[in-house]
Amino acid sequence: MASNGAFRSIIVAFDGSKDSEKAVRVACSMGKEYGAKVTLVHVYRSPSTVFAPGPGMPVPDFADLEKATEEAGRAILSRGIDVASESGVKAKGELVESSSAVEAIVTYAMQEKADLIVVGTRGMTGFRKLVLGSVSTGVVGHAGCPVLVVR
Repeated sequence: MASNGAFRSIIVAFDGSKDSEKAVRVACSMGKEYGAKVTLVHVYRSPSTVFAPGPGMPVPDFADLEKATEEAGRAILSRGIDVASESGVKAKGELVESSSAVEAIVTYAMQEKADLIVVGTRGMTGFRKLVLGSVSTGVVGHAGCPVLVVR
C-alpha cells in the first residue's frame, strides 16, 4: 500500500460466480477511487492433475481436454473483464493453471506486489452463511497483504 494508504494494485479472484462478480464490481469501484490497476485472476485446474493411473495402466492423452479446460478458463475470465468494463474500468486478466486456487492467488498477488486482494464468498443460507468458502478462507489466512471478502 502506498504511504498515503491508497491502493495501487488490486487483485480480484474471479471464478465466474455471482459473488466473484460482486468482488469485481467492488474492486473496480476502489480502483477508480484510488487510481489503482485492477487485475482479475482466474485459476483453473489441469485435468491431468486429477488422473492417477494404476500400475500398468496407460496414461491417456489429455491434449484436447487440456485445451478445452484452458479455453473454458479464458471464457470465464473474459466474462469477468466484461463486468469490470461495465463498471468503467479497464482491468487486466490473468489465467493461472494450478491445483490450488489459494496458493495461485496468494503467489500471484505476492509476485505482483498487490496492495489488496478482493475475493467473493459463496452465498449460503442458515448456519452455513457464517462460514466463508474454502478459497476465501485460505486467501485470508495466507495472503501477505490485506484481503477484502465481498458477500
